[in-house]
Amino acid sequence: MKTNIKIFSFCIIVLLLVSSVENAFAESRGAIGWYCTRNRDHRQPIADAQLRYVEDYGGYYIDKKHGDENEEKVVYLTFDAGYENGNVERILDIMKAENVKGAFFVLGNLISKNTSLVRRMAEEGHTVCNHTNRHKDMTTVRNIEDFRAELEALEVLYRENIGGEMAKYYRPPEGKFNETSMKFAHELGYKTIFWSFAYADWDNDRQMSPEAAKQKIMDNIHNGAVILLHPTSATNAEILADVIRELKAQGFGFGTLDELTA
Repeated sequence: MKTNIKIFSFCIIVLLLVSSVENAFAESRGAIGWYCTRNRDHRQPIADAQLRYVEDYGGYYIDKKHGDENEEKVVYLTFDAGYENGNVERILDIMKAENVKGAFFVLGNLISKNTSLVRRMAEEGHTVCNHTNRHKDMTTVRNIEDFRAELEALEVLYRENIGGEMAKYYRPPEGKFNETSMKFAHELGYKTIFWSFAYADWDNDRQMSPEAAKQKIMDNIHNGAVILLHPTSATNAEILADVIRELKAQGFGFGTLDELTA
């Protein structure tokens, strides 16, 4: 009898260990970096089938309401801002001069070290959004409370330094996500914002020439585009005014995330 009880207990322990390993694997599997294959002729790109489940969890990457056939033309300017090197301020100056609003996904470092800059974003009508507190890989987070803690840490910094509440928009660092992280963000009331156009602008030591960068952006513009730019890029700071003016000349307006997700 005692032997049977020991065997039974051992089996239960093994099953629990196996279950724990399987759950951990299930939570981490499927981690992928967001991408959106460019289309030709300024038509909307469509994300690969394996990525489209993000829409089931409050994820957005394009404005489908403003599709290829919609006569009303709109794009959305979004920026991932982790620090200031002089170019973020230049970007804000340009957007103020052009009377254009955008969305800035910020980190805790920017709020702590450049408080006045983030306050300016809010005061000038831009949407200040959550890019996590520490640029953490959120696909490694195993439970919703730890996920909440990382996002709320940034919200607290914003509340204490800027005042008011951050918008409930979230962009995962490096665009890295999995189904678990999408589910957590959705359950916590966040809408996850990806993009339909981006280019290699993040490395300050390997910047594309202004001419080539502007050409790449304009060659790939499409109606309903969610554009990701890094405002630390000297190239972006140099070309943004021209890009905005050319988009205006082509009849594009500049939407907000509230409009995108309405």
